[in-house]
Amino acid sequence: MASSSAAATGPTEEFRYPGNRLGLPEDGQGSVATWGRRLLALLIDWLIAGLIASVVMGRPMWAGGSDFGVMHSALFAATTGILTGFAGGSIGHRICDLRVLPVRDGKTFTAPPGLLAGILRALLVSLLIPAVIFDRDRRGLHDLAARTIVVRR
Repeated sequence: MASSSAAATGPTEEFRYPGNRLGLPEDGQGSVATWGRRLLALLIDWLIAGLIASVVMGRPMWAGGSDFGVMHSALFAATTGILTGFAGGSIGHRICDLRVLPVRDGKTFTAPPGLLAGILRALLVSLLIPAVIFDRDRRGLHDLAARTIVVRR
């Protein structure tokens, strides 16, 4: 007779892979994005915001300064928030073949998440900590607060 602790260690019907509970496929299009792709998309967006800040401030990114950091962060939050809200993903998401979908009542939808969700996500990602605390479906606190999930396009 198997012990109850042995039965509890394997996958349950509720959780077999990230996104299962939300009706997403395990692999391929529509599956939950991997950490590598998400990190690369973030780095691309951060670099693009830095390049724009360099043009606006009239000096290179590596020159730094607190005013440059504020401009860089503001541009990052604005560009990623607006693009995610209205288009379902930032430039980095597009390059990495990712999409941000809204999650409502345990179901995902194909429409973009909306401006408020996009801005909320971007602001929380800017704080970093919400992005590194996540659940079994690879949804960080920023995704949970904005009620979104990042999937492969």
